[in-house]
Amino acid sequence: MSEKDFKTIIAEDGEENERVYFTCGGARTSFTEKKSVFICSCAHAATEDEATVFVRGVKAEFPDARHNVYAYCVGGGGVPVMRFSDDGEPKGTAGMPVLDAITKSGITDVAVVVTRYFGGILLGASGLTRAYSNSATEGLAAAGKIRMVTARSITVRVPYDKYGKITKVLEKYDLVKEEPVFAEDVSVTAAVPLSQLRQLVTDLNDATAANCAFTAGEKGFYNIEKNL
Repeated sequence: MSEKDFKTIIAEDGEENERVYFTCGGARTSFTEKKSVFICSCAHAATEDEATVFVRGVKAEFPDARHNVYAYCVGGGGVPVMRFSDDGEPKGTAGMPVLDAITKSGITDVAVVVTRYFGGILLGASGLTRAYSNSATEGLAAAGKIRMVTARSITVRVPYDKYGKITKVLEKYDLVKEEPVFAEDVSVTAAVPLSQLRQLVTDLNDATAANCAFTAGEKGFYNIEKNL
């Protein structure tokens, strides 16, 4: 890729094009309400296919449960796709409270299944709504939040005597850095949030007296935490 191509890409990758969303890891929690056991299973799911596979897996794991209520929200920073199922519970008392918990958490690309083992005591509509909501909320809290941000992967190549200088610059930025490659020169590849990309390139050029070469890689969503 020519220097002109790289400059064009950097010019297009401005802060105005950066998007941030939160997803989560996996978790399982449980609690008992009036002898009914509620088990919440959460998992990252980037597509509807991944979400439905996860739901089927949880149902297979608990085949003797009275209900396996689920909800998911996928779309990864784009237009969200949301689905839910009451799985036999009274309409509006199960799947929707789980989906509402997902929405309130601010998490997307997630599938949640709340499994209920009936304990013989009816909870009533309000009791069911509260139990499913609490179960999903606890599960999502246990799963935690993973910050995903639009970033561009770039590779910077420098002479060996400039490696220490770019290392100090890179340490000041929020990015995901790969291990350096030591060959004729030193190459470092990192995913950089779009909001920081232009300034990083400027700082690297300043630190090396423009004695560095850049290559642009793919743009996508990366797990990049804030450098506090």
